[in-house]
Amino acid sequence: MNRMQDLYNKEIVPALRKAFDFKNVMQVPRVEKVVVNIGVGEALDNPKALEAAVSDLTIITGQKPVMSKARKSIANFKLREGRLIGTKVTLRGERMWAFLDRLMNTALPRVRDFRGVSANAFDGRGNYTLGLHDQLIFPEIEYDKIDKLRGMEVTIVTTAKNDDQARMLLRLLGMPFNKKEA
Repeated sequence: MNRMQDLYNKEIVPALRKAFDFKNVMQVPRVEKVVVNIGVGEALDNPKALEAAVSDLTIITGQKPVMSKARKSIANFKLREGRLIGTKVTLRGERMWAFLDRLMNTALPRVRDFRGVSANAFDGRGNYTLGLHDQLIFPEIEYDKIDKLRGMEVTIVTTAKNDDQARMLLRLLGMPFNKKEA
């Protein structure tokens, strides 16, 4: 079992049960999945860009990404329906816990001038989305081997009923929230 999952089961579940007065263990919010997504707008002109994004995402998550297609055509962006414009990975179980551990304890502290992540990026249903500017904060990525800095979105989907429960869950897991906002 992963270190983070162990922490969740032994310390966080009892703390959340006490804080929100849950009668049943199944009411306690938990992390359901983590979706890591890279939008590659330049893939329209440069098909190699999508391949590079896929390889970066594979290295970071340890799982093969799925290609995303444009749902509708947008003339201003020279975008046609059905064209490949991004890539994403959905992590669950062991890989999800390992990724969260690496994200919170290794990658985020490597961000330059890091003062914590926004505590207000919840969607109202207990899910948290974090935007990263480049893939270099992950130690698995080698600077010499990348073609371009690419941003990515990390969405943490929880079973929390509201943002306060999700915020407390992520704080207890070790998410470094910005001190001024929290």
